[in-house]
Amino acid sequence: MAAARFLLAVERGLPRRLVPLWNHPAGLQTIHFWAPAFKWALVIAGISDIARPPEKLSFSQSSSLAATGLIWSRYSTVIIPKNWNLFSVNVFLCGVGVMQCSRILMHRKKMEEEGQELPPLF
Repeated sequence: MAAARFLLAVERGLPRRLVPLWNHPAGLQTIHFWAPAFKWALVIAGISDIARPPEKLSFSQSSSLAATGLIWSRYSTVIIPKNWNLFSVNVFLCGVGVMQCSRILMHRKKMEEEGQELPPLF
């Protein structure tokens, strides 16, 4: 009950041009907006891992991020209403995961060429 009153008070205080965004099925008062907004933290964490050496990266974690980004990107274009915010965050998540996986695999290839022992991939 208190949450409904709070949302009503916020809606009354919104400028007219923000009301359509507020009332949209994937708008500011829904999980369809906030879940992708917080998921950008995973993308930022993946980008910050660029500074880490490849031997410190996890192939299973990076491949999981790439796979989940790919799957949820597809899902976000099939659901109604289409959620372009969810689509964009997952495209970036897939890209970051693929980039980190390629860094790991290139590092392993270099180690193999140098005759070093390879640690387990998973």
